[in-house]
Amino acid sequence: MRHALLAALLLTFAALPVRAAPATVLMLGEVHDNAAGHAARLELLRARVDAGLRPALVMEQFDREHQPLLDAAQKACADADCLIAKAGRADWDWPLYRPLIQFALDRKLPLLAANVSRDDAARAMRGGLASALDAATLRQFHLDAPLPPDIEAAQLTSVMQGHCNLLPEATARTMIGAQLARDVWMAKTVLDALALSPDAVLIAGNGHVRRDVGVIRWLPEAVARRSESHGFVEAAADTDAAEFDVVHVVPPQSRPDPCEAFAKQRRK
Repeated sequence: MRHALLAALLLTFAALPVRAAPATVLMLGEVHDNAAGHAARLELLRARVDAGLRPALVMEQFDREHQPLLDAAQKACADADCLIAKAGRADWDWPLYRPLIQFALDRKLPLLAANVSRDDAARAMRGGLASALDAATLRQFHLDAPLPPDIEAAQLTSVMQGHCNLLPEATARTMIGAQLARDVWMAKTVLDALALSPDAVLIAGNGHVRRDVGVIRWLPEAVARRSESHGFVEAAADTDAAEFDVVHVVPPQSRPDPCEAFAKQRRK
């Protein structure tokens, strides 16, 4: 009984925002395959929109070069399946995103494609950020200067942990470029969204919405101060206080052990 009460108090405390001011930019994370997290996030978004938020939705799930397809689909489609068929990349678990996209269509919220393609991410890994981002973007986000050490260290740790600490460090370091290219382009798209709507909502994996090293770190200070990050995690121990403004603990998704699968792949 005591443990159940403690767990309930933890869930309540984890969902309390640390800042009372309304966010201009709401960053809503996810564990990509966690159905409970997707449902909880949609309810949070619905409540904010019902309370007056009028955001453009900036989505990791659509690649930037597909924005024209996404624009056309928003005009032509009344349902989410139609939009996904016209503008979605095949390797996302689209049934999990269908209710969110339908909500955006029903409420006439603009959708912006925020991800770099797999090919561009691979180029960033092989040849650095200049291989995936144009010169103007590199200057805009001060990527001609050395990467802040805390970002580099945190991204390296994230890559290593995401591969069950089985990658050689040298390989993991090359993968930081892909994550940075995505974070920076998402930040750029968030700024584009604020030119369209009074508010923006980023829909992306938890790593991208982290306050300490994610997309927020690449936003201008004035916008970063008006941003609010929400992590949807399967265990409170997965985060520390610096990562998110609000932590939502959701039930774990049943899945095979990814580390076992990765270890088997390494043994081949």
